[in-house]
Amino acid sequence: MDYRLELIPIPVTDVDRAKDFYAGRLGFTVDHDFSPNESFRVVQLTPPGSACSIAIGTVVDTPPGSVQGLHLVVDDIHAARAELVAGGVDVAEVEAMGAPGKPTVSYAAFADPDGNGWTLQQLPR
Repeated sequence: MDYRLELIPIPVTDVDRAKDFYAGRLGFTVDHDFSPNESFRVVQLTPPGSACSIAIGTVVDTPPGSVQGLHLVVDDIHAARAELVAGGVDVAEVEAMGAPGKPTVSYAAFADPDGNGWTLQQLPR
């Protein structure tokens, strides 16, 4: 039996602002933007190279900013951070975990406009 994590709901206050952040600043692909009426809208976006997508919209019923600890795993955290900063994202400095000179895991945190927490992560090579 396979168990694939393929969609994570992200609560936001303004769907258009969040869509602009995720697609425009982070480079996520907009897979769907569906709104059959004024009270229902869902937007599905996928990070480059990912098999898992996020969903934002009017139907996510958890408080905006309540999702924390999502990781975007990258091969080169310094290049990824520089790309996001150049796109206007406020990303913390890279922190390397572990002893100096030993393979480490590196992290750099950022948040979406509603305070949902994300982390860039680079695993040891």
